[in-house]
Amino acid sequence: MKAKIWANLGVKNVEKSRAFYTKLGFEKNAGRESDELASFLFGEDNFVIHFFKEDSLKKGMKGELADLSKGNEVIFTISAETKEEVDNWAVKVKDAGGSVFSPPEEFQGMYGCAFADPDGHKFNILKWK
Repeated sequence: MKAKIWANLGVKNVEKSRAFYTKLGFEKNAGRESDELASFLFGEDNFVIHFFKEDSLKKGMKGELADLSKGNEVIFTISAETKEEVDNWAVKVKDAGGSVFSPPEEFQGMYGCAFADPDGHKFNILKWK
């Protein structure tokens, strides 16, 4: 079966999320934006991540959302070509209002950093050796 897969994440403030991911340079998913949703395309294959207002997502899921202050729901990984690109991501994330909880460093044969968006959704930026 061939299927399109995307992610749906809950956010407290859709406009804040829209501004954050726009500042990081991600492309908006045209035609999918609303007061309840910010949607962006990630990577060469245009993986879609929808950032829904929390109440809207809970209603659609018919359940509660993860408490990101106590754990992770998922961590997305974005590839980088150079160490400088990783370092630049860390600066851009801070400037856009995110938090770098693992600064750029060498580890397990890679160079990378990790950050959280304003709602606590986590991402790695990794350059493989």
